[in-house]
Amino acid sequence: MKSFGKKPWLLPQPVLIIGTYDREGKPNAMNAAWAGTWDDDTIMISMGTHYTTRNLNEKGEFTVAFATVDTLVASDFVGIVSMKNDTDKIKKTGWTVVSAEHVNAPVFKEFPMTMECRVKEKLNTSATGFYLVAEVVNIFCDEAYLAEDGKPDMTRMNLISFDPIHNRYIRMGDAVGKAFADGRRLK
Repeated sequence: MKSFGKKPWLLPQPVLIIGTYDREGKPNAMNAAWAGTWDDDTIMISMGTHYTTRNLNEKGEFTVAFATVDTLVASDFVGIVSMKNDTDKIKKTGWTVVSAEHVNAPVFKEFPMTMECRVKEKLNTSATGFYLVAEVVNIFCDEAYLAEDGKPDMTRMNLISFDPIHNRYIRMGDAVGKAFADGRRLK
């Protein structure tokens, strides 16, 4: 086996679009990949110092959408362009913006599934950022992406994952097994 030293290669990494409003109520979005589940109704996102960081400090509410193959170009764009440098950033994405139902944050309708979130706490705040711990207030999903059981079906969403090894996006694949069930064959 080849050794690569210390790397944050936790795979797969989600491609999340964080939606906030700025001081003037203008919608903003940024791309984030270093995130995960914290608890039953809580997520964690590693945040650097961004225009979005200021919005989160002021508003405390945001949305998280899951990037797809169809939203890839605009999703990458909002990750490399700051609204402080381009105030027409969201207009350039072509996304349709509506207000979230349960939090004061924008929803971008082109994404199949979005979480509405509230900041619970910030951990390890430093000059380079912090860990954002947030309560998931609500999740909504476009009905075109629901499975027969009425729940979101991520195999239909064409979700993408960030590959930090080669700096690329990978399409998520098909279901290959049943969690908490397939392993029972070895009992």
